[in-house]
Amino acid sequence: MAVDYTVIVVYLVGMLAMGWWGMRRAKSKSEFLVAGRRLGPWMYSGTMAAIVLGGASTIGGVGLGYQYGLSGAWMVFTIGLGLLALSVFFSARIARLKVYTVSEMLDLRYGGRAGVISGVVMWAYTLMLAVTSTIAYATIFDVIFDMNRTLAIILGGSIVVAYSTLGGMWSITLTDMVQFVVKTVGVLLLLLPIAVVKAGGFSEMKAKLPTEYFDPLGIGGETIFTYVLIYTFGMLIGQDIWQRVFTARSDKVARYGGTVAGTYCLVYAIAGAVIGTAAKVMYPKLPSADAAFATIVKDELPMGVRGLVLAAALAAVMSTSSGALIACATVANNDIWSRLRGAVSPKGDGEEHDEVKGNRLFILIMGVAVVLIAIALNDVVQALTVAYNLLVAGLLVPILGGLLWKRGTAPGALAAVVAGGLSVIGLMWGYGILANEPVYYGLLISLGVYVVVSLATKPTDAEVLAAWRERLAGRGSEEAEQQAPAAV
Repeated sequence: MAVDYTVIVVYLVGMLAMGWWGMRRAKSKSEFLVAGRRLGPWMYSGTMAAIVLGGASTIGGVGLGYQYGLSGAWMVFTIGLGLLALSVFFSARIARLKVYTVSEMLDLRYGGRAGVISGVVMWAYTLMLAVTSTIAYATIFDVIFDMNRTLAIILGGSIVVAYSTLGGMWSITLTDMVQFVVKTVGVLLLLLPIAVVKAGGFSEMKAKLPTEYFDPLGIGGETIFTYVLIYTFGMLIGQDIWQRVFTARSDKVARYGGTVAGTYCLVYAIAGAVIGTAAKVMYPKLPSADAAFATIVKDELPMGVRGLVLAAALAAVMSTSSGALIACATVANNDIWSRLRGAVSPKGDGEEHDEVKGNRLFILIMGVAVVLIAIALNDVVQALTVAYNLLVAGLLVPILGGLLWKRGTAPGALAAVVAGGLSVIGLMWGYGILANEPVYYGLLISLGVYVVVSLATKPTDAEVLAAWRERLAGRGSEEAEQQAPAAV
């Protein structure tokens, strides 16, 4: 294992070095939170693919393939579909707004009265996303170093907190690009073909497994529909995803770069399911489906290659964890803390004095909180389900309504956030946290309340809508007029 250890250690040291380099670039709020809005298509595509393909997509995607066969690809596949929908239909408009958070977009559209409540919902979602990603370190470091769970979470979490705090989005972008390359080589180019060959090829896999393992819909229609509601729609509105859109150099980069990243996700989804199916042939009686990835890596890969693939899994977890962490800290500082202090303009385009230290402090505080919660929390599936249900039921309708329906009003948006959030909590209490019904009914309640209250209240002020249209067109913002001279 000495060669494997060396590969992992070099990778981890490289992550910290990039954090140190990123610190030298992040001299303003824009540089720190959105990489100066200067990413070109290559870096934008890589970092967007890295943020959405985390530990759940890698370890969990292989586990679903082990349990259901090729239809286990649907979870990650719906993530890719969501990213494609965001990129094709919405990303150009989002990029032209030149804001930092989803709540700032809501304030622009509805006149400055939606920020704190929507910020709290988004903060809860990003916090739980960061926590569940951090917990995944325990699985990976257990395979690599046979390490205690708590120590593994502290080690992995500390590295992510360190490079995120140092350089903000610049550090995260650079590390994500490395992680994207490592994942591509480790999972797609090495683990996938090796797993298929070790399982005897596709003909042997079909001979040894039930036919439902090769049914594209074998996982069940209701499950696929739920994945679409939670993951596809979740991709459209999550702060962690939008914050990457804000890094694009132009609306064209956001559209086409995101389309490339979404297509990559579809390929990654199929690869994970095939690897899991191959693992089922080789290890038909594993105690847990989620153990399939670690088992096949540990037992079937040669020295050195094993280290690179484990680094790929670590890269997947780190990219999601760091993206969720900076999103959580950005929302906590800009949408909650600063607004409660009355320090931020409702339009989100106030004077950009030196806020790097404040945002850096919030990343550190949120990072420590994430590590502590990850150590204490055991049922990560329930935590992530609650977070996604709140996100989709509470914020999907006000956000898409604001982008698509000019008659939507601030009272309608606030009522939809409250009604959707409270109803999904109540429904999870009644049906159970892991039930599908809460997000179905919560979303319908949010939509109904949004439409009824918006139609029953005074239309949004014409000046607010005019300013909104200007921002959607890429005008009306001091930052929009002063485009960064350099691109990456």
